[in-house]
Amino acid sequence: MKKISMLEFRLNTEKIIKQVQSGQSLILTRRGNPVARIEPIIQETQDPNDPFFLLSGIGKGASLSNAEMDGIIYDK
Repeated sequence: MKKISMLEFRLNTEKIIKQVQSGQSLILTRRGNPVARIEPIIQETQDPNDPFFLLSGIGKGASLSNAEMDGIIYDK
């Protein structure tokens, strides 16, 4: 993993952020010691058939109990 100093980060922030957006992870150092990891956030797509997301369409607007939700999510 590539290491960058605080000074380099301050001077080249835009360029470094673009590198991270393209998938590169970096270690930020201060006085040669690692202090933080900068990494891209991967946006996960949700499965439309995930039972959790189907809860809103169940019960016709009525509130569900925890047991009912568990039954739907965990197939109990």
